[in-house]
Amino acid sequence: MKIAVIGSGYVGLVTGTCLAETGNEVICIDIDESKVQKLSKGEVPIYEPHLDILFDRNIKAGRLKFTTSLKEGLEHGEIIFLALPTPEEEDGSADLSYIIGVAENIGQLLNEYKVIVDKSTVPVGTAEKVRDTIAKYATCDFDVVSNPEFLREGFAVDDFLKPERIVVGSSSDRAIEVMKKLYKPFVRSGNPIIVMDEKSAELTKYAANSFLATKITFMNEIANYCEKVGADIDKVRIGIGTDSRIGKRFLFPGIGYGGSCFPKDVKALHKSGKNSQYDFKILDAVIRVNDSQKIALLPKINAYFNNDLSNKTFAIWGLAFKPETDDIREAPALYLIDELLKEGVKIKAFDPEAMKNVAHRYGDKIDLVTTMYEAVQNADALIICTEWSIFRTPDFNKIKEGLKIPLIFDGRNLYDIVDIEKEEISYFSIGRKDIKL
Repeated sequence: MKIAVIGSGYVGLVTGTCLAETGNEVICIDIDESKVQKLSKGEVPIYEPHLDILFDRNIKAGRLKFTTSLKEGLEHGEIIFLALPTPEEEDGSADLSYIIGVAENIGQLLNEYKVIVDKSTVPVGTAEKVRDTIAKYATCDFDVVSNPEFLREGFAVDDFLKPERIVVGSSSDRAIEVMKKLYKPFVRSGNPIIVMDEKSAELTKYAANSFLATKITFMNEIANYCEKVGADIDKVRIGIGTDSRIGKRFLFPGIGYGGSCFPKDVKALHKSGKNSQYDFKILDAVIRVNDSQKIALLPKINAYFNNDLSNKTFAIWGLAFKPETDDIREAPALYLIDELLKEGVKIKAFDPEAMKNVAHRYGDKIDLVTTMYEAVQNADALIICTEWSIFRTPDFNKIKEGLKIPLIFDGRNLYDIVDIEKEEISYFSIGRKDIKL
């Protein structure tokens, strides 16, 4: 099939590349001419495991191309994906200006039947707004479909190629058949294509992300309570995670969630509720708790150093909001760094993939080093903010040799309490007993 993907950001690039991988002819459209030139040369602007391999293969095969021309893309594609940004407004609502603006352009250029697919995460009723906008100008039939993505950063390629489910929101039998044909190669193992109305499809994405964010936040609340009463969050997690009604995933406590999806989507659903005179009390609590959880290590750090952090040097391991990505949007590490800089702390930081993005944000305000062990040299403490695999089994002797004193503040509970006690390191984590030598 012939596909056009408008927007070559994270979702658009993964979508276009994976659709090309199954034999479709894909054109990705972006207004950034410099970006299009780099993409056409085979340069992948984001870090996502396995994406570069598929990207290179499909460019060489001629199935994946890039252009700045919307007209060229529309003429090519029988299915037009909208993978455009929906940034957060000041009041928490989703900014639909990019989507509506492109919808106007599509309407003015459309001259034959197309299926227009909302791939972006959008509030309930957006498909209707897109349809009405295109209809103002279009002189031919078209359909608008809601087809939300469920891609986890770090696993996006696998999630697209082997989806647990595909949600298609449409009231058009013609469009539904087109979408089923497109996605047939991805559901050969029997995972469902779930067809529903457009509004339900739009809400499904927000509901999924908000539920997972709530689950994470609930465990962080329980972890904070564990510290008050002397319980162990690791034991609590195992105890409830074996209940099939609850499940084992998203039960790991830490310093809050970040990224491009959970923070934005929770706030957008919360604001959408207010717009419909409905108060999402749970989501209000989730937002407030997560904001405070991002700096949950700060009181522990201040207490250890008697509220005097001036002239201290801290090593930070992990800057991305999660492992296997270079995405630093809403990353808890950045919130903690901002607070530490206010206290006059010097930061030496390392992350396997996010260093370039962090450099753009901080410039020379922090010291970005080339290895994890370089970060701890002559530092007063090590702070862990992202659970990259390489941090899970470090050489503790190198850590102790580098640090001025053996001291770790772990925002992701990477190490077993019993094991860390044997290493003779002062260790502070989330929801477990503190070890202070």
